[in-house]
Amino acid sequence: MNHLYIVQDGENKFVFRVYTHNWRTKLEIEEELRLLTHLKENDRQVAFPIADKSNKLIQEIEAPEGKRFGVLFSFAKGTKTAKFTEQTSFLIGQSLAEVHQSTENFELTRTSYNAENLLKNSVLKTKEFYSKNIDEIEFLEKLSVFLTDKMENIDKRKMRYGSVHLDVWFDNLHIDDETGITFFDFDFCGNGYLCFDISYFLFQLLATNLNEEEYQIKADSFIKGYETVTEISNEEKEFINYGCLAIMTYYISVQCDRFNYWTNIFLNEDHLKRMVGNLKRWIKYNKIEINKTE
Repeated sequence: MNHLYIVQDGENKFVFRVYTHNWRTKLEIEEELRLLTHLKENDRQVAFPIADKSNKLIQEIEAPEGKRFGVLFSFAKGTKTAKFTEQTSFLIGQSLAEVHQSTENFELTRTSYNAENLLKNSVLKTKEFYSKNIDEIEFLEKLSVFLTDKMENIDKRKMRYGSVHLDVWFDNLHIDDETGITFFDFDFCGNGYLCFDISYFLFQLLATNLNEEEYQIKADSFIKGYETVTEISNEEKEFINYGCLAIMTYYISVQCDRFNYWTNIFLNEDHLKRMVGNLKRWIKYNKIEINKTE
């Protein structure tokens, strides 16, 4: 979504993110940085923004395509890997719960994730881009109706709400023996149910673990780690099966919406089939019946 540069000053490492043109407004970036500063002040393990000598966090760059924004972040210690252990999965759960303790009821002046923008609007954008993939689009339309009903009939009183990362998976965290788990890339942060992050992590965990027995062991360990810090309500646990499907429906549309800025060759009909295939695998594994009349 953005351009990232490693910056080194002797042994010190940083990451300089240059947001793509017309991707985020300055206010949206300010709110992302406000969240990260809040988490850092609460001793949560996140990559945080670093100010320049004038105490500015956001740099404005006049690029050929127009104004772009840049932010320097601390470098998250550790390494990135999709093949982590059951114990590491436990630690990720613990660390995410600690982040959620600080983000519950912390509201951002950014997108509030709901059925309208995650599902209804997303399917319309995807349908416009992939005009020929009839089967996949029909599936997403049917899934959207099913998930909208789930989201609109949820008991909100039993759902924790606040700032969410919305993209928690192995690609956006580093694992270190000394510092533990550090989260980064809060580019999609916004307001929503905190269990969105739990659901999305588990979805990506299944997608990167073809052995489903190994997945279940790591998933159980992740939930156990999370609940050593804070309890997940029964309502949230039920919604975990559905939240990630809404988020992935949204991300498919984001890829379509940003196609001209990426010029990525992967965004073709086969890619849509793979994405929908992952949704179907999750649905099958969790025995979700989207055609069931209730």
